[in-house]
This record gives sequence, structure tokens and C-alpha cells, in this order.
Amino acid sequence: MSSPVSLRLALPVAALGLMLSACATPIPPTNVGQSCNAEAARWAIGRAPDAATVERIRSETHSRDVRVLTPGTAATMDYREDRINVDVNDRGAITGLRCG
Repeated sequence: MSSPVSLRLALPVAALGLMLSACATPIPPTNVGQSCNAEAARWAIGRAPDAATVERIRSETHSRDVRVLTPGTAATMDYREDRINVDVNDRGAITGLRCG
């Protein structure tokens, strides 16, 4: 059974660990020098965002990450030059591609 003293010590130590992990250095992108080129995947508009299509979009736009956004999907507003956003309508068709 834990004593009240160890609980009082454990909580601040855990909080400190979480704060320090937030300061960790991010992993650099693998495609340094390349950034997203949404124009390269305009062929995908109107298609379904299946796994093969999404991977081809990622590859042809030189993006590190792909974010498929359907209506109602929550998304952060941060801009990342190595990410392609694939907008999909409620019928499941790609309606747009944009970097960020």
C-alpha cells in the first residue's frame, strides 16, 4: 500500500517528466530540401482515397505525411511544408489537395 508521502512525491515527479518530454528535439524530416507539391497529384481529384491512391499522392507530391480530411474531421492548424492534405467530400471522393 502506498503512503501519502510517496503519492505526494510521485505526482510532481510524473508532471516534471511530462513537461521535459514536451521539450524533446523533434526528429528531422527525411526528405530535407523537398517540400510538398500539390499540383503533382491533381490527377487524384474525383477518385476515392484508397490506400494505393493515398500512397501515390504522398510519393508524387514529395510529402512526408498525408492527412485525409473528410467532412467533420478535426485537424490542427499548424502548417507543415512536408505534408499533403487530401480533402474528401461526404460521398468519398477527393475534392482537393493542398500542402500544409
